[in-house]
Amino acid sequence: MIPVVKSLSVERALSPSADKFLVRQPTQEQAEEAVRTLILWAGDDPSREGLIETPPRVAKAFREFYKGYREDPDEILDRVFEEVEGYQDMVLVRDIPFYSHCEHHMVPFVGKAHIAYYPSKGVVGLSKLARIVDVYARRLQTQEAMTAQIAQVIDKALEPRGVAVLIEAEHMCMSMRGVQKQGSSTMTTQYTGVFKDPTEQVRFFTMVKSPAL
Repeated sequence: MIPVVKSLSVERALSPSADKFLVRQPTQEQAEEAVRTLILWAGDDPSREGLIETPPRVAKAFREFYKGYREDPDEILDRVFEEVEGYQDMVLVRDIPFYSHCEHHMVPFVGKAHIAYYPSKGVVGLSKLARIVDVYARRLQTQEAMTAQIAQVIDKALEPRGVAVLIEAEHMCMSMRGVQKQGSSTMTTQYTGVFKDPTEQVRFFTMVKSPAL
């Protein structure tokens, strides 16, 4: 099951375990006060000139960073084009840039997503695949969960013969803190349908890594 989190009302569910409880969305003022508290915790003065406007800026930035909670991936993929002149081979959109935030430390991880599928009932607009990446990236995430979520929602909406998702990313929680290993990257994959065949996985990976036009 893919948790689709929406923020269309004052009271909203904020986690996959939302059926257990509801969390009231904080007000703008409460969000800004929380930022002031964190500035104090870090050791600075939130009332000084350079920081006095930081709380509202951070609250505004958070709305942009996490706008995926207010978007429904099923609505993005709700139109399938069936007139494709019998095309049944792989559709691949590669090098989709994204940035997300690690749910463990709330620091960024950035990278690229590559998505492929074999049509059965039809195809979806190519830009919709990029939008799906953004929906899930703009939430607090783990790369593993994000990879699975993208594959599952495409598989559900298009009912293709198979879906392949490959995500490559650098995690700032590993580069900026902890072991502080800059330049290391993490790769995750998810395959459904015909892509569970190793031969198809090799073809997918070869097309992803082939030289650009």
